[in-house]
Amino acid sequence: MTAVRTPPRTEPAAGRAGRVGRRPGARAGAVLTGLGAAWLLLVVAHRLLSGRWWLWLAPELIPPLAFVAVPVLLLGAVPLAGRFRARLALLAVAGLLLGADLAGLNPAVWRTPPPAPADALRLVSWNTTVWNATDDPDTFYASLTARHADVYLLQEYKPDDDPARRDADLARLRREFPGYQVVLRGELVTVTRFPVVATTALPADPPPGADWRTDYWEVKSLRTDLRVGGRTVSVYNTHILVPLDLSSPLRELFYDRRHEFFQRRETQYRALAADLDRNPNPVLVAGDLNTSPAMGDLARLRDRLTDAARASGSAYPTSWTIAGRRWWRLDWTFVSPGWTVHQYRLRDARGMSDHRLQDVVLSLGGSR
Repeated sequence: MTAVRTPPRTEPAAGRAGRVGRRPGARAGAVLTGLGAAWLLLVVAHRLLSGRWWLWLAPELIPPLAFVAVPVLLLGAVPLAGRFRARLALLAVAGLLLGADLAGLNPAVWRTPPPAPADALRLVSWNTTVWNATDDPDTFYASLTARHADVYLLQEYKPDDDPARRDADLARLRREFPGYQVVLRGELVTVTRFPVVATTALPADPPPGADWRTDYWEVKSLRTDLRVGGRTVSVYNTHILVPLDLSSPLRELFYDRRHEFFQRRETQYRALAADLDRNPNPVLVAGDLNTSPAMGDLARLRDRLTDAARASGSAYPTSWTIAGRRWWRLDWTFVSPGWTVHQYRLRDARGMSDHRLQDVVLSLGGSR
């Protein structure tokens, strides 16, 4: 008797094609979900480590807008994630909620500041990028006097240990700003038409007669107490050290300097925060903080003061430019309760600096 063999069962071509077609989608969903999880972990780690661990360098250099752009892109990819859609959406939303305030966006962009009173104070803060070493001096000084500010907080004055040049620069400042007082420590120059009550150098005050380079390294915030409208107010002219050395990361020197700079920045921020805590006056902190909106160091000021750029009308204020392109903010102005900010503008430096000029109009009293 001959056995009858049953032919092998074949699946319809459409079924095979459908199953094969689902595989790339499943793979894409798994990959996207992995990316979403990795991004969320990075944001959590950044929250925990930024400003606290000197090796957390690369994530601190992430463009701040990435903390919004990446989760938004992941949300846009949710339809491609197949059965992973809900998981990817949850990860993307969590990353967005946890990182949105690191992006440098202005939450008060739609707010209209109150009009400035007649006695409002105009402040200019500017990292001059080595003063006028590579600029025409007449153009440099004209750009400052054209602002007609009451207080100028200028950073990166570098006389290169040349007393004659320092004396000449001071004489030029006094000619350009008749009736103003000039306070100079290291690289920090404060020019004010208000009477100076006292000055304090932070984080350390080198002894009288210290050379310029000692002042440069030791004085990173220059507090000047001014008599304004019958009250004493404190303005802090600040230039925090850069967070890293620009040597090759393949050399040991890079990591040695990175650790040194981290410690110096920590000392500078800690001294500034401590002085703010014991200062009973209305305060204003402005300058080049070498700190992006995403960096944890900024919490020391955000926790105590209010960002004046809330009055800018810009959704994404930027102050640092390279090759004509605006990147993100490194220059900040913060104010204590009691100040009303009527205007905050970032002005073009016309090629004289890679930092834009902060132009602020504010007054004492009222709500911020």
